[in-house]
Amino acid sequence: MRELDIVSNSFESHKSVLQDTLAKHAENLVKASEMILASLAKGGKVVLFGNGGSAADAQHIAAEFVGRFLKDRKSLPAIALTTDTSVITALGNDYGYEKVFERQVESLVNMNDVVIGISTSGKSENVLKGIDAARNKGAKTIALTGKGGGDLREIVDLLIDIPSNETPRIQEMHILVGHVMSNIVENSLR
Repeated sequence: MRELDIVSNSFESHKSVLQDTLAKHAENLVKASEMILASLAKGGKVVLFGNGGSAADAQHIAAEFVGRFLKDRKSLPAIALTTDTSVITALGNDYGYEKVFERQVESLVNMNDVVIGISTSGKSENVLKGIDAARNKGAKTIALTGKGGGDLREIVDLLIDIPSNETPRIQEMHILVGHVMSNIVENSLR
């Protein structure tokens, strides 16, 4: 395949998934943002986690809340559970990698929080365990996944499953979803 074909096909694929995601999840993006706003109004925070590219997305989205998205405003409480290498490696060593988010959620999440698990497959065991721990704490839960939602579909309050099986397209939409939620939340603040 010629390089220009790769460019063209990538953009066409992105455009198609973008349109399908908008059609499927416009209302869910508003609902997710409202969940976050309700949490913040009660003194809660946004807690995010995922693996690999999804870990990077969790960190990126948390930074949009703590810093700013498009305008200067007060800092909003958000944390990505993927940033503390000492905690992650200690938990992985002592309890197994499948528990690295569960243990952090047990100690850091309360019932006023919104917990966002990010997994392109929807099947990442450590994300599933982290979401389950959040539910046990009474927190609201959101999953960002690929097509169908995998096992996360069954255990979250709100599913935003990107209608694609291609990891690059799913990850591109996840960061757009994070930006849209950041924008809605920021615009709703007084």
